[in-house]
Amino acid sequence: MRILIVEDERLMLERLKEFFSEEKYAVDTAEDGESGWFLGAEIDYDLAIIDVGLPKIDGIQLTSRLRKHGVDFPILILTARGLWQDKVEGLEAGADDYLTKPFHFEELKARANALLRRANGSASKELQEGPIRIDLSAKTVTLNDQLVDLTSYEYRTLEYLMLKPQQVVSKTELTEHLYDQDFDRDSNVIEVFIGRLRKKLDPENKIKPIATVRGQGYKFVIDD
Repeated sequence: MRILIVEDERLMLERLKEFFSEEKYAVDTAEDGESGWFLGAEIDYDLAIIDVGLPKIDGIQLTSRLRKHGVDFPILILTARGLWQDKVEGLEAGADDYLTKPFHFEELKARANALLRRANGSASKELQEGPIRIDLSAKTVTLNDQLVDLTSYEYRTLEYLMLKPQQVVSKTELTEHLYDQDFDRDSNVIEVFIGRLRKKLDPENKIKPIATVRGQGYKFVIDD
Protein backbone atom coordinates (compact mmCIF):
# COMPACT_ATOMS: atom_id res chain seq x y z
CA MET A 1 0.00 0.00 0.00
CA ARG A 2 1.17 3.50 -0.83
CA ILE A 3 0.44 6.32 1.60
CA LEU A 4 1.01 10.06 1.73
CA ILE A 5 2.11 11.78 4.94
CA VAL A 6 1.85 15.59 5.13
CA GLU A 7 3.52 16.93 8.27
CA ASP A 8 5.54 20.13 8.74
CA GLU A 9 7.38 19.07 11.89
CA ARG A 10 10.53 17.49 10.46
CA LEU A 11 11.26 15.10 13.32
CA MET A 12 7.67 13.84 13.43
CA LEU A 13 7.63 13.45 9.66
CA GLU A 14 10.81 11.37 9.75
CA ARG A 15 9.46 9.21 12.58
CA LEU A 16 6.20 8.63 10.75
CA LYS A 17 7.96 7.72 7.52
CA GLU A 18 10.32 5.34 9.30
CA PHE A 19 7.47 3.73 11.24
CA PHE A 20 5.26 3.08 8.23
CA SER A 21 8.19 2.01 6.06
CA GLU A 22 9.06 -0.62 8.67
CA GLU A 23 5.40 -1.69 8.56
CA LYS A 24 5.86 -2.45 4.84
CA TYR A 25 4.09 0.59 3.44
CA ALA A 26 5.41 2.65 0.56
CA VAL A 27 5.58 6.22 1.89
CA ASP A 28 5.61 9.61 0.14
CA THR A 29 6.00 12.76 2.25
CA ALA A 30 5.34 16.49 2.07
CA GLU A 31 6.21 19.23 4.56
CA ASP A 32 3.51 21.75 3.66
CA GLY A 33 -0.03 21.80 2.37
CA GLU A 34 0.94 23.06 -1.06
CA SER A 35 3.28 20.12 -1.68
CA GLY A 36 0.67 17.79 -0.19
CA TRP A 37 -1.92 19.15 -2.61
CA PHE A 38 0.36 18.59 -5.59
CA LEU A 39 1.01 14.95 -4.63
CA GLY A 40 -2.50 14.14 -3.45
CA ALA A 41 -4.17 15.58 -6.53
CA GLU A 42 -1.85 13.77 -8.95
CA ILE A 43 -1.36 10.33 -7.36
CA ASP A 44 -4.01 7.78 -6.45
CA TYR A 45 -2.84 6.95 -2.92
CA ASP A 46 -4.37 4.27 -0.72
CA LEU A 47 -4.33 6.57 2.33
CA ALA A 48 -3.26 10.07 3.38
CA ILE A 49 -2.24 11.17 6.87
CA ILE A 50 -2.47 14.96 7.10
CA ASP A 51 -1.51 17.25 9.98
CA VAL A 52 -3.93 20.09 10.61
CA GLY A 53 -1.34 22.79 11.35
CA LEU A 54 0.42 22.98 8.00
CA PRO A 55 2.05 26.04 6.37
CA LYS A 56 0.84 27.46 3.02
CA ILE A 57 -2.39 25.41 3.03
CA ASP A 58 -3.58 24.09 6.38
CA GLY A 59 -4.70 20.49 6.79
CA ILE A 60 -8.42 21.29 6.86
CA GLN A 61 -8.22 23.31 3.65
CA LEU A 62 -6.05 20.64 2.03
CA THR A 63 -8.54 17.91 2.90
CA SER A 64 -11.45 19.98 1.60
CA ARG A 65 -9.61 20.84 -1.61
CA LEU A 66 -8.71 17.20 -2.27
CA ARG A 67 -12.31 16.11 -1.79
CA LYS A 68 -13.61 18.83 -4.13
CA HIS A 69 -11.03 17.65 -6.67
CA GLY A 70 -12.63 14.21 -6.58
CA VAL A 71 -10.02 12.43 -4.48
CA ASP A 72 -11.66 9.53 -2.66
CA PHE A 73 -8.82 7.78 -0.84
CA PRO A 74 -9.14 7.68 2.98
CA ILE A 75 -7.77 10.68 4.90
CA LEU A 76 -6.75 10.62 8.55
CA ILE A 77 -5.99 13.99 10.11
CA LEU A 78 -3.56 14.65 12.96
CA THR A 79 -4.25 17.55 15.28
CA ALA A 80 -2.55 18.97 18.36
CA ARG A 81 -5.79 20.73 19.23
CA GLY A 82 -8.06 19.32 21.88
CA LEU A 83 -11.29 21.11 21.03
CA TRP A 84 -14.00 18.89 19.66
CA GLN A 85 -14.97 21.65 17.21
CA ASP A 86 -11.62 21.25 15.43
CA LYS A 87 -12.17 17.52 15.02
CA VAL A 88 -15.67 18.09 13.68
CA GLU A 89 -14.33 20.68 11.24
CA GLY A 90 -11.82 18.14 9.92
CA LEU A 91 -14.45 15.45 9.48
CA GLU A 92 -16.82 17.87 7.77
CA ALA A 93 -14.03 18.83 5.38
CA GLY A 94 -13.92 15.21 4.24
CA ALA A 95 -11.53 13.41 6.60
CA ASP A 96 -12.43 9.83 7.50
CA ASP A 97 -10.83 9.79 10.95
CA TYR A 98 -8.69 11.89 13.28
CA LEU A 99 -6.07 11.41 15.96
CA THR A 100 -4.99 13.97 18.54
CA LYS A 101 -1.31 14.53 19.29
CA PRO A 102 0.47 13.15 21.20
CA PHE A 103 -0.54 9.66 20.13
CA HIS A 104 0.78 6.12 20.30
CA PHE A 105 2.11 4.90 16.99
CA GLU A 106 0.37 1.55 17.42
CA GLU A 107 -2.98 3.34 17.64
CA LEU A 108 -2.17 5.28 14.48
CA LYS A 109 -1.26 2.04 12.72
CA ALA A 110 -4.51 0.41 13.85
CA ARG A 111 -6.60 3.31 12.58
CA ALA A 112 -4.70 3.43 9.29
CA ASN A 113 -5.18 -0.30 8.79
CA ALA A 114 -8.89 -0.01 9.57
CA LEU A 115 -9.32 2.74 6.97
CA LEU A 116 -7.43 0.73 4.37
CA ARG A 117 -9.53 -2.37 5.02
CA ARG A 118 -12.73 -0.36 4.82
CA ALA A 119 -11.65 1.29 1.57
CA ASN A 120 -10.97 -2.13 0.06
CA GLY A 121 -14.29 -3.56 1.20
CA SER A 122 -12.83 -5.83 3.88
CA ALA A 123 -13.83 -5.63 7.52
CA SER A 124 -11.62 -8.56 8.46
CA LYS A 125 -8.04 -8.27 9.66
CA GLU A 126 -7.16 -11.28 7.53
CA LEU A 127 -7.33 -12.24 3.89
CA GLN A 128 -7.41 -15.90 2.93
CA GLU A 129 -7.57 -17.63 -0.42
CA GLY A 130 -7.01 -21.38 -0.35
CA PRO A 131 -3.94 -22.18 1.76
CA ILE A 132 -2.62 -18.60 1.61
CA ARG A 133 -3.48 -16.23 4.46
CA ILE A 134 -2.43 -12.62 5.11
CA ASP A 135 -2.62 -10.99 8.52
CA LEU A 136 -3.19 -7.36 7.55
CA SER A 137 -2.30 -6.07 11.01
CA ALA A 138 0.88 -8.07 11.56
CA LYS A 139 1.82 -7.88 7.85
CA THR A 140 2.61 -11.58 7.75
CA VAL A 141 1.83 -14.32 5.23
CA THR A 142 1.31 -18.01 5.91
CA LEU A 143 1.04 -20.96 3.54
CA ASN A 144 -0.75 -23.96 5.04
CA ASP A 145 -0.29 -22.24 8.44
CA GLN A 146 3.47 -22.00 7.91
CA LEU A 147 5.04 -18.55 7.93
CA VAL A 148 6.36 -17.45 4.53
CA ASP A 149 9.44 -15.22 4.53
CA LEU A 150 8.74 -12.32 2.16
CA THR A 151 10.64 -9.11 1.51
CA SER A 152 8.79 -5.84 2.03
CA TYR A 153 8.24 -5.39 -1.72
CA GLU A 154 7.06 -8.98 -2.15
CA TYR A 155 4.58 -8.56 0.70
CA ARG A 156 3.18 -5.31 -0.71
CA THR A 157 2.71 -6.89 -4.12
CA LEU A 158 0.89 -9.91 -2.71
CA GLU A 159 -1.28 -7.84 -0.37
CA TYR A 160 -2.41 -5.58 -3.19
CA LEU A 161 -3.27 -8.50 -5.45
CA MET A 162 -5.16 -10.34 -2.70
CA LEU A 163 -7.18 -7.23 -1.88
CA LYS A 164 -8.40 -7.38 -5.48
CA PRO A 165 -9.12 -11.09 -6.03
CA GLN A 166 -10.15 -12.09 -9.55
CA GLN A 167 -9.34 -8.57 -10.79
CA VAL A 168 -6.66 -7.90 -13.38
CA VAL A 169 -4.02 -5.50 -12.01
CA SER A 170 -1.63 -3.91 -14.47
CA LYS A 171 2.08 -3.40 -13.85
CA THR A 172 1.45 0.34 -13.91
CA GLU A 173 -1.22 0.10 -11.22
CA LEU A 174 1.03 -2.06 -9.05
CA THR A 175 3.87 0.43 -9.38
CA GLU A 176 1.68 3.45 -8.65
CA HIS A 177 0.09 1.95 -5.52
CA LEU A 178 2.98 0.03 -3.99
CA TYR A 179 6.16 1.99 -4.43
CA ASP A 180 7.25 5.48 -3.45
CA GLN A 181 8.90 8.15 -5.59
CA ASP A 182 12.36 6.62 -5.27
CA PHE A 183 11.38 3.17 -6.52
CA ASP A 184 12.91 1.84 -9.74
CA ARG A 185 10.05 2.14 -12.24
CA ASP A 186 11.42 -0.57 -14.55
CA SER A 187 8.50 -2.97 -15.11
CA ASN A 188 10.96 -5.86 -15.17
CA VAL A 189 11.34 -5.39 -11.40
CA ILE A 190 7.64 -6.17 -10.93
CA GLU A 191 8.13 -9.35 -12.96
CA VAL A 192 10.95 -10.38 -10.62
CA PHE A 193 8.72 -9.94 -7.56
CA ILE A 194 5.90 -11.92 -9.17
CA GLY A 195 8.34 -14.71 -10.02
CA ARG A 196 9.64 -14.84 -6.45
CA LEU A 197 6.11 -14.90 -5.02
CA ARG A 198 5.14 -17.80 -7.25
CA LYS A 199 8.13 -19.83 -6.09
CA LYS A 200 7.52 -19.08 -2.41
CA LEU A 201 3.75 -19.57 -2.43
CA ASP A 202 3.54 -22.43 -4.89
CA PRO A 203 6.87 -24.31 -4.91
CA GLU A 204 5.28 -27.40 -6.46
CA ASN A 205 3.29 -25.39 -9.03
CA LYS A 206 -0.05 -26.81 -7.88
CA ILE A 207 -2.30 -23.91 -6.87
CA LYS A 208 -1.02 -21.26 -9.33
CA PRO A 209 -2.10 -18.27 -7.20
CA ILE A 210 -0.92 -15.50 -9.53
CA ALA A 211 -2.01 -15.69 -13.15
CA THR A 212 -0.52 -13.60 -15.95
CA VAL A 213 -3.13 -12.00 -18.19
CA ARG A 214 -1.30 -11.44 -21.45
CA GLY A 215 -0.94 -7.78 -22.31
CA GLN A 216 -2.88 -6.64 -19.25
CA GLY A 217 -1.17 -7.62 -16.00
CA TYR A 218 -1.70 -10.08 -13.17
CA LYS A 219 -4.63 -11.62 -11.32
CA PHE A 220 -4.75 -13.41 -7.97
CA VAL A 221 -6.80 -16.58 -8.29
CA ILE A 222 -6.57 -20.04 -6.72
CA ASP A 223 -7.28 -22.80 -9.23
CA ASP A 224 -9.80 -25.43 -8.12
